[in-house]
Amino acid sequence: MAPASQYQTIPTLSPLPMGQYTLPMFGSERARALHSSHPAIDLHADTLMWVRSVGYDMRERHEPPLPKAAFGGHVDVPRMIEGGMGAQFLGLVSLPHFHASPRDVVDNQLRLLDELLAIEPRAAKVRTAADIERCAREERVGLALGIEGAHALGGSLDALIHFASRGVRYLGLAHFSANDAASPAFGLGRDDSQGLTAFGREVVSCCEASEVLVDLAHINRAGFLEACELSTRPVLVSHTGITGAHRHWRNIDDDQLRAVARTGGVVGIIFAPTFLGDTTLGAVVRHIRHVIDVAGEDTPALGSDWDGMIIPTPELRDAAHLPLLTDALIDAGLSDAQVAKILRRNVMRVLA
Repeated sequence: MAPASQYQTIPTLSPLPMGQYTLPMFGSERARALHSSHPAIDLHADTLMWVRSVGYDMRERHEPPLPKAAFGGHVDVPRMIEGGMGAQFLGLVSLPHFHASPRDVVDNQLRLLDELLAIEPRAAKVRTAADIERCAREERVGLALGIEGAHALGGSLDALIHFASRGVRYLGLAHFSANDAASPAFGLGRDDSQGLTAFGREVVSCCEASEVLVDLAHINRAGFLEACELSTRPVLVSHTGITGAHRHWRNIDDDQLRAVARTGGVVGIIFAPTFLGDTTLGAVVRHIRHVIDVAGEDTPALGSDWDGMIIPTPELRDAAHLPLLTDALIDAGLSDAQVAKILRRNVMRVLA
């Protein structure tokens, strides 16, 4: 792995003036009004992976080359503003079999975000519900942080405390490989019989002590249920589909939904047709409706996985188009209060 100094950095640009905060461009008047009063929170996008690897500039408005090459370029500050978003959680991705020090890779992404925010007045790093509320008052969008995979800890709880001090708000216990804490639902070292390791159980406790949410995306079912049982605070699943709406190895079942709900947590629904079952907005709505039917309306949230090497549902091709999902939820018969919970309130409750 190249030393941190060799990673591409954000180019130095002149700050844009304040006051360029526009209302959502897409969706009905009713949907745009909901986004204005309840700016949406998305639980997972891998945009910083592109910032680190190719110097992607989140300050500039991009157009992803749809439909065949849309693996990235879904999120930037201008399109978040256009889409009526209040906050975007950014995944901190590292690959243990490619990076000699995953912790350094995560720290590098944290540094790149700090460099971005030093010259971008329209956005701010957020960690708490109060931070996100402050951004709304200041007409800025919030950028929050979550780590994909406990391999980034290198077996050290001190690393977790370090990342918490840098603003990280959630930790995924697994990604696509087994690590010191847990086994993945799919990937290298998969073991469906294994729950959390002894270190994994310590990680759950340390997360709670450090006010870091436990993220159960990608972990195997045994570890998922064990983490829910151990947790005394809400857990989340940052981005997933639902088996009851479409059967797939990546998706979680009704027992897992209920386990999350018992903790008071939330489940972010992914925007990837591969896991949803088809390419329509109706598929996203179907997964959200299933969460409500099984676990209640306090459980569903948004977990797009934008910029995560996925081709999203065409109508949700980027952050600017998010109000189209709000229209689809309204058309499916959900009330404004229910939609507000999905857009924002459920996540804000967990963060608070």
